[in-house]
Amino acid sequence: MTTYTQLIYQIVFSTKNKERSLTKLKRQELYNYITGVIKNKNCHLYRINGIEDHIHIITHIHPTIAISTFVKDIKMSSTDFIKREKLFQNFNGWQNGYGAFTYSLKDKDRLIEYVKNQEVHHHIKTFNEEYIDLLNEHGIEFDEKYLL
Repeated sequence: MTTYTQLIYQIVFSTKNKERSLTKLKRQELYNYITGVIKNKNCHLYRINGIEDHIHIITHIHPTIAISTFVKDIKMSSTDFIKREKLFQNFNGWQNGYGAFTYSLKDKDRLIEYVKNQEVHHHIKTFNEEYIDLLNEHGIEFDEKYLL
């Protein structure tokens, strides 16, 4: 029997210490690189976007890949790429953790639009406010001291 899955993830992680180092001018180069990493893992990217201090990835992950491995590989390889290409002068790495939230297929278009409009969205909410909303929406208990 063949394995079938339809798992849509929203993955969110920030720069180390939420430093605003992902300058707009070069962000698309980062997104293009991460897109290649995701495709090389036989996963399907629906949308990637972010602002100066964090990124969102909407993707389907191949069923043979653990989410923790997937995120670790993206972070490690993109850090190497950023340093090698000198993409962001003040980039000091990614935060240690990440958020990964699952959604049904019916939510896909809404998620894509949400991530597409990150810059507009963040005129209203900070990253912390957005992240706390995601944690609450998914019923995840958390300690705010780890969100600083």
